[in-house]
Amino acid sequence: MTRHIEIRKNTYLDSVSLMSMSTRANAVDGVSQALLGMATPMNKEVLLNVGVQDAAIDEARPSDLMIVIDASDDTITEAIEAVDDILARKDKGTAGAAEVRYRTLDGAFAEVPDSNLVLISVNGAFAAREARKALNAGKHVMIFSDNVSVEDELALKTLAHDKGLLVMGPDCGTAIINGTGLAFANAVRRGSIGIVGASGTGSQELSVRIHDFGGGVSQLIGTGGRDLSTEIGGISMIDGIAALDADPETAVIVVVSKPPAEEVADKVLAAAGAASKPVVVTFLGSARTESGYDNVTIVSGTKPTAIAAVVATGIDESALDTHPLNLPLIAEVRAKLAPEQAYVRGLFCGGTLCDEAMFAALATSDDVYSNIQKDPARVIGARDASRAHTFLDMGDDDFTNGRPHPMIDPSLRLQRLVQEADDPTVGVIAMDFILGFGSHEDPVGVTIPAIQEAKAKAAARGQHLEILGYVLGTDLDTPAIADQIAKLEAAGVTIASSSTNLGLLAREFVAKGDNR
Repeated sequence: MTRHIEIRKNTYLDSVSLMSMSTRANAVDGVSQALLGMATPMNKEVLLNVGVQDAAIDEARPSDLMIVIDASDDTITEAIEAVDDILARKDKGTAGAAEVRYRTLDGAFAEVPDSNLVLISVNGAFAAREARKALNAGKHVMIFSDNVSVEDELALKTLAHDKGLLVMGPDCGTAIINGTGLAFANAVRRGSIGIVGASGTGSQELSVRIHDFGGGVSQLIGTGGRDLSTEIGGISMIDGIAALDADPETAVIVVVSKPPAEEVADKVLAAAGAASKPVVVTFLGSARTESGYDNVTIVSGTKPTAIAAVVATGIDESALDTHPLNLPLIAEVRAKLAPEQAYVRGLFCGGTLCDEAMFAALATSDDVYSNIQKDPARVIGARDASRAHTFLDMGDDDFTNGRPHPMIDPSLRLQRLVQEADDPTVGVIAMDFILGFGSHEDPVGVTIPAIQEAKAKAAARGQHLEILGYVLGTDLDTPAIADQIAKLEAAGVTIASSSTNLGLLAREFVAKGDNR
């Protein structure tokens, strides 16, 4: 095995491009590992943690591009050439489409003065500076970048509020504005339901469930995951509710978030109560059931929230195929599992999908571990072994520092899947597969070999291992959801119809004793 290390001075590439190119580089024949990243202190630390150390990396500056390629001795030259080609081509986009590049925001504003939204995907150390430029130029801002300080986030959102503008982010992974998906997004029909979410995959899940139930999305406004913290106070969420209330195309407003700070939840509900339209709210994992406002309904879970939203637009609930839990299926799977197979392992690309499955398990058991657990005694790290019920958000910073998001490059998840199959106490492995703009071109296809290996390991010791999958996507996405589901079913994977059902099925499959 040969390792090639190269530093390209003053070669900046944004995080979205790096994630996409890293995925393609790791797929090159002969490459065992390819790491592409800016030479930030964090990325250097990531390389050190995986055993990559070199004087050239130590001396590199944050504006330099680091390239590390591990390949077999007889293919290293071809591998380097292939990665060079990927870097040279970058993303050419649709055939025939012209790509215009500007060196500065000022140059872009001069050429396209009527633009009103700037998407920022630069190193977090520079994101606040660029966002401030955009706001001062009168533009709305979506910050895809993470690692922006809480102090900068608060300052940017306060500035935006004062100017009558919106800041989506930092770490905002999805939006649909006037029918155009930004960052990670699904192809859904347009309609009269507006979503404002402090949760990326939670917002995506709501959009596809609304589409599945016959509704449509007017706008999807992301806020970033910290917006409902005490420090930020829900500034973008409250401004987003006001924007949707003023939007003539929006008839119903949906709010989605992981559990907010209590005082911030009060502020968000007050803003929703002041709206002139029906508002459906889901605070995942929250015990709140009453809003205190006539026009605001609090619902638990993404699927029930989507149902409530489409019903509020006038769709008859009795006509909906709401996919109730399949009780005969639950009995069938329980019968296949050995008595010692009592636990679920969840391997998720989407943080909110992980949360929803984890909350379902927590409703009947406290022996639940996760890298996003609120209980410090039940928190495990990215390198820790799973125990009891374990739900991992593999898109969390612990897993993605210096690496592409698993929605783009699922290699770490594939390794973990095979590893979890070694534990004879595991009965179910639950996984999400997220389709749409920005995601891997075939998330199911790339996972099938690992699924087959995991099931074979269990079978070799005389056990059945239940793989439970949920495909987040629509018939309009590429690849189409039906094709992805067909591949999973052919590999012996059981399909859940929604994120909500995934968590409930996983929990019930392994229920023992009085619950069995």
